[in-house]
Amino acid sequence: MNSNEIDIHKELKKFFGFNQFKGLQEQVIKSILNKENTFVIMPTGGGKSLCYQLPALIQEGTAIVVSPLIALMKNQVDAIRSLSSENGIAHVLNSSLTKTEITQVKTDISSGLTKLLYVAPESLNKEEYANFLQTVPISFVAIDEAHCISEWGHDFRPEYRNLKHIIKQLGDVPIIGLTATATPKVQEDILKNLDMSDATTYKASFNRPNLYYEVRTKTKNIESDIIRFIKQHKGKSGIIYCLSRKKVEAIAEVLQVNGISAVPYHAGLDAKTRAKHQDMFLMEDVDVVVATIAFGMGIDKPDVRFVIHHDIPKSLESYYQETGRAGRDGGEGHCLAYYSYKDVEKLEKFLSGKPVAEQEIGFALLQEVVAYAETSMSRRKFLLHYFGEEFDSETGDGADMDDNVRNPKVKIEAKDQVVKLLEVVRDTKHIYKSKEVVFTLIGRVNAMIKAHRTDVQPFFGSGANHDEKYWMALLRQVLVDGLLSKDIETYGIVKITEKGLDFIKKPISFMMSEDHEYNESEDEAIVTAAKSTGVADEALMGMLRDLRKKVAKRLGVPPFVVFQDPSLEDMALKYPVSNEELINIHGVGEGKAKKYGAAFLELISRYVEDNDIVRPDDLVVKSTGVNSVNKLYIIQNIDRKLPLSDIASSKGLTMDALIAEMEQIVNSGTKLNIKYWIDEMLDDDQQEEIHDYFMESHSDNIEDALKEFEGDYDLEELRLMRIKFISEVAN
Repeated sequence: MNSNEIDIHKELKKFFGFNQFKGLQEQVIKSILNKENTFVIMPTGGGKSLCYQLPALIQEGTAIVVSPLIALMKNQVDAIRSLSSENGIAHVLNSSLTKTEITQVKTDISSGLTKLLYVAPESLNKEEYANFLQTVPISFVAIDEAHCISEWGHDFRPEYRNLKHIIKQLGDVPIIGLTATATPKVQEDILKNLDMSDATTYKASFNRPNLYYEVRTKTKNIESDIIRFIKQHKGKSGIIYCLSRKKVEAIAEVLQVNGISAVPYHAGLDAKTRAKHQDMFLMEDVDVVVATIAFGMGIDKPDVRFVIHHDIPKSLESYYQETGRAGRDGGEGHCLAYYSYKDVEKLEKFLSGKPVAEQEIGFALLQEVVAYAETSMSRRKFLLHYFGEEFDSETGDGADMDDNVRNPKVKIEAKDQVVKLLEVVRDTKHIYKSKEVVFTLIGRVNAMIKAHRTDVQPFFGSGANHDEKYWMALLRQVLVDGLLSKDIETYGIVKITEKGLDFIKKPISFMMSEDHEYNESEDEAIVTAAKSTGVADEALMGMLRDLRKKVAKRLGVPPFVVFQDPSLEDMALKYPVSNEELINIHGVGEGKAKKYGAAFLELISRYVEDNDIVRPDDLVVKSTGVNSVNKLYIIQNIDRKLPLSDIASSKGLTMDALIAEMEQIVNSGTKLNIKYWIDEMLDDDQQEEIHDYFMESHSDNIEDALKEFEGDYDLEELRLMRIKFISEVAN
């Protein structure tokens, strides 16, 4: 049947109700109807599935669609069945079917009723199915999510490797490979593994102009930051991706406690719960899904307004896939990723347990993610270059939708350095990956450089006046600019291009943007310094200190017994005016709030009113009490006078960690009677001596106490005595 004989526009209207095709759909469909091998690369949301559904519906025979996910197949089969009065028009063939159901599927195929048969690759490997399919007319085989064939894809499945042998047994049927994400390397792999080098390739643009890309440094305050972000997007749908199930549960809980409707989703939940949570999200009963990457493959929700990566993903491919779930309707889509090099190190550690070949691939993919996060050039240009697409960051569609473009970094002239870099790549004869090229420039030796005797060359160390970070940043920008390229066959090896050779002959201006500095330790220093200085309201802080002194005097206790400094600082930052808000202040529990809170709340309310203060209500991030399970256990077992060493070991805590938990408990106002344990360590006179010290001291600082007693008591004894003191005097 020739595509010219069919009016595919009429068929499109009849089956799908659309008046026109989207993007490349029409060309792809004509190619399939002409029985050509076809390769389709189309970003998520581009209308890939219609490319094989329509030709299957209007041709003789059954089309086989290979898909990796049962949930996805089910969705598609339901969608196609809704287009026809015949249920048998589409079927699934996988491990979840009963014998009776399998017989029904075979009958419908044999009678010519079934137009689309969705199968998992494992099912095709089963002999009985393979034998049956050889006896019926097959229109074509479509391989969805074709990147699963490639180890370089973000979702490699070994069972995809065997597909070409099985398809060969079906006779001379055309193959259609489809993928939503493919770097040049993955594309080459797919064509090679399906043995379809003659395929006509259709590649849609990967640019999603309505998505805004942003990367933020991951600090200790990430949860407050996420909550604030979601509250600014009130009522909108969003997905938060985390790498571990444990983190998914924890974040979902924090969001719920802070009044955001959220549910967790990961492979560890039972199928019923997963389906329920997915439906709640689709039906908008909840705003946010916190998920591992197990979520979203079958999600066709057009109005996801933000995608947050709590942890940086393992490859740019997965990042593109996951961010691609935002704004499919063309409306706003904010893609926010939190980046910390520590996370990358965790992933590297995880990789080191894998086979060497897999490790190398994993490392190479991770380096691309690091480069993306740390770059200060247009993120869109960087991403699209990764997918083999040129983007003009001045005039391209969506050019300003990215944090780097909106807050440009300093640019410096680097013409001479570019020449130096290009010459090193040329003169080392294209054998090195980025790392060795940079090492050669700064003059650092490693085994590979030694083996090739590069360290005795005149250019070794020629760029030592700049550091490794500088050269890495420059190398990335030169790659994106096309003066260098990465070799596909031997992935990661850097080669000079024609354009690069021209540059050496005739250098022109090259403005390089300096990389972002992502330095957590500095960042945390800023956060803690800010806590104790600029961020808290100094005037209020002074008033709170005076009030604390007054209350302490009246009760005849040291001021720290009432509230400790960090608690006052937190009050001066968050302006709590109700009991509920006070309980969420650092180190204040219900006991403390009840006993001392009233006067402080009154002072803060008056201060807020007199000074027209806009309270940052979104800053009051309630903790989920992740330790609340421990807390209850500790309180109950101290009541039962259980030895502290037993309590610690039964919860898998060190003594140090247990004492820290106990300190938190008494500091927030709960009583703990540990006299029974201290009596074993110290006699009454010793206890009295330490008690009197704390009573007369202005601070409960343990270092000061250690100095005061000059080694008479050790750290643990003093910490336990302080717990006993605060518990008796303050609570």
